[in-house]
Amino acid sequence: MSASDLARLYDLDLAEDPGDLDLYLALAARTGGPIIELGVGTGRLAVPLAAAGYDVVGIDTDPAMLARARVRAAAGSAARLRLLEADMTSARLPDAGRYGLAILALNTLFLVGGREAQAAAVRTLAAHLRPGGLAVVDVWLPTVDDLGRFDGRLSLEYVRRDPETGELVTKVAAAIVEPGTGLVELTTIYDAAPPDGGPSRRWVRTERLRLVRPDELEALVRDAGLEVESLAGDYGLGPLAPDSERAIVVARRPPAARSSRPGGARRAAR
Repeated sequence: MSASDLARLYDLDLAEDPGDLDLYLALAARTGGPIIELGVGTGRLAVPLAAAGYDVVGIDTDPAMLARARVRAAAGSAARLRLLEADMTSARLPDAGRYGLAILALNTLFLVGGREAQAAAVRTLAAHLRPGGLAVVDVWLPTVDDLGRFDGRLSLEYVRRDPETGELVTKVAAAIVEPGTGLVELTTIYDAAPPDGGPSRRWVRTERLRLVRPDELEALVRDAGLEVESLAGDYGLGPLAPDSERAIVVARRPPAARSSRPGGARRAAR
């Protein structure tokens, strides 16, 4: 599978709106800009946030994803959107410490690797926030039934028309979970049938994900020096419940500590 194919199919995967943009618009209105998004992908969130008037920086390791984000932004929000190819586990921008909102959206945390890499990604969020700024991390919570199906069996995800090629794309997936570790090996198969009845195309992708429990998500943000403001179960920030499909943590960078003695801050900085 080429990188450009993967980026196009990523957008097809998200043809059905996950419903999270309103949350980030509301938090942006509360905190102001600038905004940083790790794992920006094709700009699904970053572009409309920039179009709403906020300065946004998007970071991703995939140049094909970033290329599609630039095309999406060209419709009018490019002036407020800066897209950078960088590793979210280690990136430190020159203006780190001035962002009002930092985002790790829609399961992006699953993709970065093991526990240490996930912790490093959350530290990147924290490092870029100004005091009082907010970080948001959003992850899926599989049910017992979901995990029971992670035994290698194939399941149909969707059949959709690709608006760019006209092809009818069928997506099936199989997952295997390692009990006790939260590691999932996910194999995805895309078959694209052209509208003229010609030969179909197939792409196969295999990736390793690491699931995160709500208590672990809280621990990750606290270990990064952030204060948990809420742990929600939906994009309306309703309380996390036993049947919640998602865990969304909103965490705040605490105000900078102040010295109680005159000149203390200057001495501490030396």
